[in-house]
Amino acid sequence: MDTLTSRTIQALKAHIIEGELDKGDKLGSLNDLSQRFGVSRTVIREAISALRSDGVVEARHGVGVFVRNVPAPEDLTGYDSELALAPLRRLKTSFIDLLELRMAFEVHAAGLAATRRSWAQESNIWNAARQFEASIDDETALDNLDFVFHRSIADATNNGAFIEFFNLMSLQILPQPAFSKELNPALITPEYIQNTVREHRAICEAISSGNSEQAREAMRAHLNRSHLRYRGFSDGETSPLSNLAQSP
Repeated sequence: MDTLTSRTIQALKAHIIEGELDKGDKLGSLNDLSQRFGVSRTVIREAISALRSDGVVEARHGVGVFVRNVPAPEDLTGYDSELALAPLRRLKTSFIDLLELRMAFEVHAAGLAATRRSWAQESNIWNAARQFEASIDDETALDNLDFVFHRSIADATNNGAFIEFFNLMSLQILPQPAFSKELNPALITPEYIQNTVREHRAICEAISSGNSEQAREAMRAHLNRSHLRYRGFSDGETSPLSNLAQSP
């Protein structure tokens, strides 16, 4: 089971527990859950399928997903800290605010990874970038592969607080689904995905060189281009922030 799906399973369990839902209560439709947890409907379906197998929920066609059995807190194995996300989800925080938070976190993480990564961690970063590049025609795979790439950089900081923060906030600060052509036809173009591949490679090269400033700039350029597109700017358009989106 992939990382994003397993984390969504734990997030759904935590939602049932912290929301004090009882047997028979409606958890939500696939669309509702996709929007709430910031993941694609495909990921939600996979998570719901796993929870159905465990007897936690049941899906009623055309109606939604309902609680069948409330999980015990100790069932949140591996991600008990997901319970701490409840107050964060209630914050009236805009998507743009979260993008800015992501920028501050991931730019610094790339700089730390350049100076602290082990050989194995560097290999993991490159492997994640190559897997993303090899899957550019598989839209359903790109979101998880992008997640793995950014998670591998957080791991390479060798800073427990950075890794834990990424674990806690990844479902909030990584826009999902980020590579859906159906949902974002004007945004997700072949050129956009190819640019993402090139930017991933630039980040990898900077981290491999051990140059922390270059790694930070490569990550900053990557995130700025993505963020400007989400703010409504397309490639080639000018804005007060356009100078930040140039490749290093």
